[in-house]
Amino acid sequence: MNKIIGKINALILSALMIVSGTAAVTGVFNTNRLTAVAAATMMTFLAMVPGTKITHAQGNDDVIKLRVCNWEEYIDLGDWDEEERMELENGAEIFGENSMVDDFTEWYYETYGKRVEVEYSCFGTNEDLYNQLTLGDVYDLVCPSDYMIMKLMAEKKLVPFSEDFYDTDNPDNYYVRGVSDYIKDTFDENEIGGESWSKYAAGYMWGVTGVLYNPEKMTEEEASTWDVFLNDKFKRQVTIKDNVRDSYFAALGSYRKDELMDESLRNAPDYQERLMQIMNDVDSDTIENVEDILQDMQGNVYSFETDSGKADMISGKVVANYQWSGDAVYAMDQAEEDDFYLDFAVPEESTNLWFDGWVMLKSGIGQDAEKQQAAEAFVNFVSRPDNAVRNMYYIGYTSVISGGDDDTVYDYLKWNYEAEDDEEDTTEYPVGFFFCGDDSNEDYIMTVPEEQTRRQLFAQYPTQEVLQRSAVMQYFDDTANKEINQMWINVRCYNIEDVPVQIWIFVGVAIVLVIYITIRIRMSHYREKK
Repeated sequence: MNKIIGKINALILSALMIVSGTAAVTGVFNTNRLTAVAAATMMTFLAMVPGTKITHAQGNDDVIKLRVCNWEEYIDLGDWDEEERMELENGAEIFGENSMVDDFTEWYYETYGKRVEVEYSCFGTNEDLYNQLTLGDVYDLVCPSDYMIMKLMAEKKLVPFSEDFYDTDNPDNYYVRGVSDYIKDTFDENEIGGESWSKYAAGYMWGVTGVLYNPEKMTEEEASTWDVFLNDKFKRQVTIKDNVRDSYFAALGSYRKDELMDESLRNAPDYQERLMQIMNDVDSDTIENVEDILQDMQGNVYSFETDSGKADMISGKVVANYQWSGDAVYAMDQAEEDDFYLDFAVPEESTNLWFDGWVMLKSGIGQDAEKQQAAEAFVNFVSRPDNAVRNMYYIGYTSVISGGDDDTVYDYLKWNYEAEDDEEDTTEYPVGFFFCGDDSNEDYIMTVPEEQTRRQLFAQYPTQEVLQRSAVMQYFDDTANKEINQMWINVRCYNIEDVPVQIWIFVGVAIVLVIYITIRIRMSHYREKK
């Protein structure tokens, strides 16, 4: 993941050289991974561009055409350098020679004896994807976030996964055999219209939101609250997301802080249910109060940002940034290359548990059984433990796959974070909650550098305590969305209703005065002409 920027630069240069007639490009661009011929490089670059469609096929005879749309830079594109080859403790060898999509077409033919052609496209935001669908773009398999999955479910635009997809006896059903029980339970328990997510969605990546911060400028306690964006100690030194849902969640956490921190709530048997209700409160009064808090945050933060927060943290421009866990890992990795260390904290009030997942569209799949089989096979292929590791390594986010009886994902985690035998300042870090549902299982207790309890490992695999105080932000109906969007317009633009009466009086007087002076001048000019 820390190699993506260099890869993009190299790919752009390769594309330009192709246009100018150069057949291939060689050289080193940060990562030493770009040694492919120019044509292949160009195709890889195009696959990263939203709306661009790249075809990967095994042949032209009797081909199943599968249209896949995913986030930008959200799948392994291959071209790994040899030095990046991994040999894990369980003997698994991890190496991305080809793109994941190309490897899928090979695997599908070997497994099912049929050829598949993948038309791979990218989108930039959930809203971009929805707009593309509204405008008539047709895809079979897409990978939106949790709330967009819920929206598509509510609008009856999805095809349910087949019973065969959930057959645990099928060795090629890597998703159902390897998905973390924690993730599976979350998908099973969340419903839209009385139907669980699991019926229509398979997880891909997951994480939490939190605060990326500079530990030399801010304490862990100061960073571990949504109020950090209101703290005037850090005025113009923190950034928040220019995203209505994420920022609403943060402001709501601040607004309901006292209730969220109350021990009687924390110890209640229905704590999780009540937490979900609190963090999905879209009552009109609540929206109004959240708007006030966001207005205060706007007056305190350096900026609302979409993607610049990582660079601002790495450069030291700001001391804290509201961030998704995967992007926080990226920023921490990049900073460490310059011996600059950042930490990650999760607000004590609550955090947002988010998912990206695969869904099949009626407009694409329809009643085509072969196409549905290919779409489900694609989900299974990227869920194979070694492929889950490839994708995690390449993009930096955390797969929903624990591996089941396959230790590949856990061994990759140890490969990344386990302390050396002679290392000092170590601690035990349990990850059993994700891998087997039990943090006390000694097989999933790692000995790690103490710093990792607040850095990359913590961001990728939060503690059980953090996950228990996390909430999925639900899809809001049209009425709530209208109110929230208007609230956001008021915050990010100028709310005319907030202008004091005195200002309106002043403006009115000024306008009248300007009109009066203009009339007097024109009348004067008229008399002079006469």
